[in-house]
Amino acid sequence: MRTKKEALVLLLAGGVGSRLNILVQSRAKPAVPFAGVYRIIDFSLSNVMNSGLTKVGVLTQYKPLSLMRHLGMGAAWDFAGRSRGVKILPPHTGFKDSDWYKGTADAVRQNIDFLEKNPADEVVLLSGDHIYYMDFDAMLEYHRFKKADVTIGMMVVPMSEIHQFGAGITNDENRIIDWEEKPENPKTNLASMGIYVFDYKYLLDTLYKDRAEVDFGMHILPRAIDNDNVFAYPFYGYWRDVGTIQSYWQANMDVIRRDSDISPAEWGVRTNIESEGRPADRPPARFGNDAKVSSSMISSGCVVKGTVENSVLAPGVIVEEGAVIKDSILFADCIVGKNSTVDLSICDKRAHISNHVVVGSGMNHKTPNFLHPKHLYNGISLVGKEAVIPAETVIGRNCIINSKTDESVYSSKVVEDGDTV
Repeated sequence: MRTKKEALVLLLAGGVGSRLNILVQSRAKPAVPFAGVYRIIDFSLSNVMNSGLTKVGVLTQYKPLSLMRHLGMGAAWDFAGRSRGVKILPPHTGFKDSDWYKGTADAVRQNIDFLEKNPADEVVLLSGDHIYYMDFDAMLEYHRFKKADVTIGMMVVPMSEIHQFGAGITNDENRIIDWEEKPENPKTNLASMGIYVFDYKYLLDTLYKDRAEVDFGMHILPRAIDNDNVFAYPFYGYWRDVGTIQSYWQANMDVIRRDSDISPAEWGVRTNIESEGRPADRPPARFGNDAKVSSSMISSGCVVKGTVENSVLAPGVIVEEGAVIKDSILFADCIVGKNSTVDLSICDKRAHISNHVVVGSGMNHKTPNFLHPKHLYNGISLVGKEAVIPAETVIGRNCIINSKTDESVYSSKVVEDGDTV
């Protein structure tokens, strides 16, 4: 019987994630809260844990402190122990922006000493900002069966979306014979998921070979496809890149849809319940006599006296009498005052919506945010961390209320569609 091989995991968690706008003002994208009690990175870490892999290097860069606090020693995902662990890997070269990782391959190359100190048969390379469930052990077996140098997790996406991804053209054996990085005129709808298995020695040799190759999708994979054995590993489950406000909102809504393919509990997704906010210490949610809740996720410590419809409430959210929350995501410890409405909005931690406020007013979803038209254009409004919205204020669609703003910055009781405060 062949002995099961061990693989080393590298998890890329350093991206700026600028399209998430104020949600990443104070945190890395993988640390953004998701579905009430989780963080985005919990999904990749839990997949690693559930696949039986035990050694993980997490490559950080942009505003990593909340992410590092969340990861801790890795005990939440069973990574603490003599033969297992999570290692935080920051950029090595300096503190200037110019010293930061220049691409995914450059990020791994800067941490090549970690690779060399942890010899393995394969390296599993992941992104920390995707929502999905995947068995990496099955992917590793496929990689070995194909005798591949590189195996890429791939799935079919709508042709209208393929321009956002690396795209692979395969033959009858799933060998990738051509590659298009974010093609404007695509030849295929088979998209890379940003999940790779590399032969360990092949990866080391590749990283040493040409230091000008700083990105896997742009540089290393096209050359590997031309010269070596690169295969597609087909994936058919739920997977979503939550790198935009719209996709992030939709993935949260998918969690509370009864017919959805996403189920963090059934997938065995874990989080660090001892991290900031300590959801482990929260009391059960409480509901007032007039509370109405439908198709929603209500986390521990919430107090609901008003109406919550089709929304996700993280721990400690307070919804006062007469307040209505609809189609929205509220992070931990938000307060929604009496007779206020939050509609199609995302509110960051400890946002305080005072009494008689409307966030998400009117039916005009088409006027984009004037400062960030590519971030907010479908009607979703954002309220930043610890922002205070004064009483009787009306905020329109595609608006941004920046973090830690208070009543002193409001020149009017009305914030028009597309405006930023």
